[in-house]
Amino acid sequence: MVAVADCLVWVKGLPKARLGDVLVTEDGSRALAYQLDERLIGAILLEQSSSLAAGARIWSSGKTLSVAVGDSLLGRVLDPLGRPLDGLPPPVTTTTRPVESRSPSIMARDFVKKPLHTGTTIVDTLLPIGRGQRQLIIGDTGTGKSSIAIDAVIHQKDVRCIYVLIGQRRSAVTETILHLQKTGAIAHTVVVVAEASSLPGIQYLAPYSGCAIAEAWMASGHDTLIVYDDLGQHALAYRELSLLFRRPPGREAYPGDIFYLHARLLERATQLSPQRGGGSMTALPIVPTEQGELSSYIPTNLISITDGQIYLNQNLFSAGMRPAIDIGRSVSRIGGKAQNKAVAKESGSLRLDYLQFLELEMFTRFGTRLEAGMAAKVSQGKQLQLLFSQERLVPRPIQYQMAWLVAWNEGWLAEMDPDKLKVLLERLLELSVTNALPSMEADRERWRMAVAGWLEQPL
Repeated sequence: MVAVADCLVWVKGLPKARLGDVLVTEDGSRALAYQLDERLIGAILLEQSSSLAAGARIWSSGKTLSVAVGDSLLGRVLDPLGRPLDGLPPPVTTTTRPVESRSPSIMARDFVKKPLHTGTTIVDTLLPIGRGQRQLIIGDTGTGKSSIAIDAVIHQKDVRCIYVLIGQRRSAVTETILHLQKTGAIAHTVVVVAEASSLPGIQYLAPYSGCAIAEAWMASGHDTLIVYDDLGQHALAYRELSLLFRRPPGREAYPGDIFYLHARLLERATQLSPQRGGGSMTALPIVPTEQGELSSYIPTNLISITDGQIYLNQNLFSAGMRPAIDIGRSVSRIGGKAQNKAVAKESGSLRLDYLQFLELEMFTRFGTRLEAGMAAKVSQGKQLQLLFSQERLVPRPIQYQMAWLVAWNEGWLAEMDPDKLKVLLERLLELSVTNALPSMEADRERWRMAVAGWLEQPL
């Protein structure tokens, strides 16, 4: 070993070492071969003992980096190397999977055709997500990006979830874990944590480790959901590593392969064909913007890789809209194919109506007088805002979405007092949670009768 500094080591010799090999030192430290120069090997430190110093003997294990996978990981909080962070004994596993692997081939994939309900009203009705889709969550810091992802994880019942926290403060990590524990969602979730204080190499490996855990379940025929929170911090960690390895910087000092970094990660999310078991991996990567700038380097890269984006607007957030999703800048490019047919039919013109309201509302801010028809559209739009408003950590079942959509299209919510509507929606949520509403396979007439009964109940 020639040198040890800045979370990496430089090694001389080992002519048979390959990229991705795990290197082991005589004191038990481990490193990942990451750069093969003409004379030296640059390696990322994974585990470092207090006695590690230049001159130590090092050899290649001949193995690539793998992470433990399996059902025993559910409910656990781990680091990217699979070590427990929750104070419990290490999970007992018999299977491992390479952290880095190729994405499934085209022939191994199938169409996205099953919905993944997030429990967020505005997403499930206007921006539907399908199982196997890659949907970016983007917006300024503090606009509620993580809340949407956490709600989606909480709402899953038959989907196994992996929540990857990259470069987050310990307080944010603790808050996320507490939310999952409080709601019981931790039982079907694995939390992979690489805190801000972790080595850059550990932060770099975190999303790939989480993806490997999800891939193992997908290959076994299970549906999985993985959240990367956030890939902006991941890009920063990679930039730091690249500069330390003296790689030539490109735009904004990021290395030239930054696009490939995230493309090879997100392409691993897909819907597998029935011949490959029919499992799926849905990815919800999160990336921050600065002052709502969508055209910055990393966000534009991720927008071009993913199948759509949910954009959260700082102005909407400041105005009290929760969640602060900007419908005009948000899109789901393939989720509509997987959306529940009944919900898709009921919400057919809803997006256009809401966008028209947002445009009209801008004129009302300047005191513009509107004709009766336009004023009615503004009134309806304000009702839609109330219907779309939602507190965090309260995901709503798809039956809830179907019920209010039927009521809206029947005109039963028109001109209803906002206070009364809030009470009715709270009752509707109770009915949907207790399975008192019809199943999604029921015909519309049965839904119409059930919704009419909901509205007729005395307050």
